[in-house]
Amino acid sequence: MTEFLVRHFIKDYEDVEKVSVRTAYGVLASFVGIFCNVFLFAVKFAVGLVLHSVSVTADAFNNLSDAGSSIIGFVGVKMAEKPADADHPFGHGRMEYIAALVVSFLVIEVGFTFLKDSVGKIRTPEAMTFSLVSVVILLLSIAVKLWLGLFNRKLGEKIDSKVMKAVFADSMGDVITTGATILSLVFFGLTGINIDGVVGVGVALVVMWAGIGIAKDTLEPLIGEAIDPEVYEKIKKFVESYDGIEGTHDLIVHNYGPGRSMASIHAEVPNDVDIEKSHEIIDRIEREAGKKLGLFLVIHMDPVEMKDEKVLKIREKTQEILQEMDPACSIHDFRVVRGEDQINLIFDMVVPLDYDEETRNELPARLAERLKQVDSRYECVITVDYNFVAKAEE
Repeated sequence: MTEFLVRHFIKDYEDVEKVSVRTAYGVLASFVGIFCNVFLFAVKFAVGLVLHSVSVTADAFNNLSDAGSSIIGFVGVKMAEKPADADHPFGHGRMEYIAALVVSFLVIEVGFTFLKDSVGKIRTPEAMTFSLVSVVILLLSIAVKLWLGLFNRKLGEKIDSKVMKAVFADSMGDVITTGATILSLVFFGLTGINIDGVVGVGVALVVMWAGIGIAKDTLEPLIGEAIDPEVYEKIKKFVESYDGIEGTHDLIVHNYGPGRSMASIHAEVPNDVDIEKSHEIIDRIEREAGKKLGLFLVIHMDPVEMKDEKVLKIREKTQEILQEMDPACSIHDFRVVRGEDQINLIFDMVVPLDYDEETRNELPARLAERLKQVDSRYECVITVDYNFVAKAEE
């Protein structure tokens, strides 16, 4: 069913990097969510009126409110589609994250309300009546919500949409709460023991935890998160694949919404190549990064020594000493300036971001002292730098 809907309602559905295609996925998910929740509302409301069941009628209005999550998702993806303007030169892509954050708060609110009601039922147990019709209606609700959740998850993974993943969690929360209600009814029908409140507390905590997880995942790109190792390697390999580029470092990626990223990177070029030739290569890489990676890339050009054997040996020795001291550190932008009485070694040293201030100050000083033991004329000018790449998952 999912593939059928995607193929028939989304033009160019395979081109998920395209903003208009992403928006079409979001609109489809929103309308399917609204339809499913309104359908459940209509069925439950009708059955509730016929059976004079307050609980079924209340659950019907809960589904009607769930349609609000889909409406929020629709508004979020439509606002994220808006192009850049004078006040927002990088577009409005982060509106999708904000929409997902709102949905996460709705999930937490549902869990909190369920927790409060469950604690109340433990303190003052309510009379329960087993109804086969109620169980059938609840099973229908689970089936629809389970499909809707999986539908949103599949689309969300396809276009990396936070708001769709949030709606998936919202749907799964409803599946769990409804499943708990069925469990309580069936258990009461078989044993006569009311466990509604106890089961409800457990389910409420699970739902609230899921909502907190969504909020955390959504806040990270809004606050600014470390670069995904796969993204880092992809951009690094792309830049270094061009002739005339000897290496890269200092990659920083700024996320302005799914499929809308800006990055800056330092590219090392031979210092004996004409600067205009190197600049032409850099310009070409920046243009092609936009076409092939969908990335607004800014490249800083760093000339590096490639032929002077004395400089290369000093750099190699410096790297060797640093590896002995701390393998997690590295150097780049290495230059040697010779004077009459001293030799200045000028370079950047990359230190892990989680090192404390004392360690960040101690390491350059120790390295400078070790190099001075190699040659008393060496004077180090070290700039401490950081790696903004996230740690790879084990």
